[in-house]
Parts: sequence; C-alpha cells; structure tokens
Amino acid sequence: MAAPGTTAGFHDAWERALGELEVDVARAEAILAQAHLPGTAVVAVERWRPPTGLGPLPASLERRARALLDRQLELARRTGEEIVRGRRQASALRAMRTGAAAVPVYVDVQG
Repeated sequence: MAAPGTTAGFHDAWERALGELEVDVARAEAILAQAHLPGTAVVAVERWRPPTGLGPLPASLERRARALLDRQLELARRTGEEIVRGRRQASALRAMRTGAAAVPVYVDVQG
C-alpha cells in the first residue's frame, strides 16, 4: 500500500472509497430486490458518510465513479417506484377492509 501523501496513495484512497460505496449500493440493490418477499425483515442501513481529505477524483477512476453514480440514480428511481407501489397497495387494502361489526341499533326489551 502506498503512503497517503503520494500520488499512488491518493489513488488507493479513492479506490477504497469507491469500493466501499459499491458494496453499499450492492447491499441496497439486494434489499430492494427482496423487499416485496413475504417474511422479509426491515433492514437498518447505516447512513453513508463521504470520506474526508480525498481531494479531487483521479481521472483514471472517472468511468468507475460515473458507473457507480448511474447505479445510485437507478436505485433511487426504483426505490421511489416501490414507495408509490407500496402506498397504492396499502390504500387498496384499506379500501377492501369491511367496516366495524354490525351493532344493533336498538334493543328489544319486550322480547
């Protein structure tokens, strides 16, 4: 591993940062792909925090970073669609529920 202050160290730090972000995106994609399955538990996802002190993205990593951004944007789009779909399903379920059980309007006391 190269020293952090060197050009190679700078590139390695960006490689690690992109790798970590790719793992997070893959995890989010897997969660979204399985979210509709019965019995799927809600998964807490840790909030991503950008690494500090990296400086500008090396030109050699631009294609990889753009591909990762495209995956993130697609994931955001699909997540929005799933939220809308879930709200529609919840609304349909509420509409299908029957009202409260029939309650007598009066009581026959003379029988």
